[in-house]
Amino acid sequence: MVGRREPAPGLFRRLDGWARAALPTVVAALLMILAAAPVGLPSAVPAIALACVFFWSVFRPAAMPPPAVFGLGLLQDMLTFAPLGVGVFILLVVHGLAMRWRRHLARQSFLVVWLAFCGFATGAAALGYALTALLGWSLPPPVSGLHLLGLSTGLYPALSFLLTRAHAAIRAVEELP
Repeated sequence: MVGRREPAPGLFRRLDGWARAALPTVVAALLMILAAAPVGLPSAVPAIALACVFFWSVFRPAAMPPPAVFGLGLLQDMLTFAPLGVGVFILLVVHGLAMRWRRHLARQSFLVVWLAFCGFATGAAALGYALTALLGWSLPPPVSGLHLLGLSTGLYPALSFLLTRAHAAIRAVEELP
């Protein structure tokens, strides 16, 4: 065809880079939306959000910037009908602390990282309980905090397995010539 121009090769390379950079956030959002489906089970949305933010903040921090964490926290608050800002604040705190500890955690075995995540999940559950109590001016039942802690620590190995595979796939594509 006369007059038709092919897109520059650089455009495809940039689009590919943007897609790879957005993949962790998009996967986390999709997992959260799937977990919010009404199936009669307790909501795993906060546990999935916490695990995804922690994992990507430690192992691929450039793919989980603070604005993406903010968006995931806002999505979490909307999906769980939590007071707006509680999930955002908790995920941003976890992100900041995971970024601070990432150089040490990224070199550790799975068991050490999981134990560190258990500590993060305990702190997140306590912070969520305290913020909910403060915003509601009453003490909520502690079962909700314990539920988040149990789900988070229990789901992390399976989510970590899946996210590790995604991370390896992204890295493999980046190493291609």
